[in-house]
Amino acid sequence: MEDIKAYIESGILELYVLGNLTDAERHDVEDMCLKFPELSTEISQIENSLLQYSNVYGIEPPTSSRDKFLSSLNFEIQAEPLLEAEVINLPSREKSIRFYKYAFAASVALLLVSLFTIINLNKELKESKNEIIALQSSNQKFASQVNYIGKELQVNKKFLQVYQNPEEYKLVTLNGTPKAPEASMKVAFNKDKQEVLIDISSLNLPAPDANHQYQLWALVDGKPIDLGVFDYTSAQSGLTQMKSIGKVDAFAVTLEKKGGSKTPTLTELVVMGGA
Repeated sequence: MEDIKAYIESGILELYVLGNLTDAERHDVEDMCLKFPELSTEISQIENSLLQYSNVYGIEPPTSSRDKFLSSLNFEIQAEPLLEAEVINLPSREKSIRFYKYAFAASVALLLVSLFTIINLNKELKESKNEIIALQSSNQKFASQVNYIGKELQVNKKFLQVYQNPEEYKLVTLNGTPKAPEASMKVAFNKDKQEVLIDISSLNLPAPDANHQYQLWALVDGKPIDLGVFDYTSAQSGLTQMKSIGKVDAFAVTLEKKGGSKTPTLTELVVMGGA
């Protein structure tokens, strides 16, 4: 429907009504009318608008000029040759006809000027609309950037809060197992808030494939408790909040199928560290 709207706003229908199109262009308009009946309705509205315009701004000739024109017409059959005095009426008749011709030409010219003005106004309105859309798009991008910066500030604020308050957050270092000796990462644990955070920037883990994810476990009285899965790429940073827990003896990470597992796969134990 946007294409039909643009077609209507292009001004080609007004030119069709005025007969200012080539045969090919006129056939194209008629083909479009067959495909989209609303175009025929639009053409009818344009014709009505032009008719109303003509009724409002049409020039009514003075009564005196009309009377002179009618009186100049001689409908009587005369047997005798015209007298010289009777021939004088001809210039008056030509003058009256010329007046109507100029009046009609002036009306047509005024109509064309008005249509030209309407088409230009249409074009300017369309350009203004496009400018407004562009401004809205820029505002949305700006708002997204502000929102992103706001989130980054919150992440940095939380990061500083964790690392500058060791009495609130205990930093636990998880070291690699024989499965991945070089692996390591850090987990921040707040017992009072039952909060567990992974420092993504500290992750040093083998990159998993598309079908696997890392899963964090809390060991409590020898039993593993799921704290959620997390994705990892070298481009990530900040803190990732995991599931809440109030008591932890140790943390461990295993590599599980995407979506996680109900129990840890011990053969895929990557890092582990006591809390």
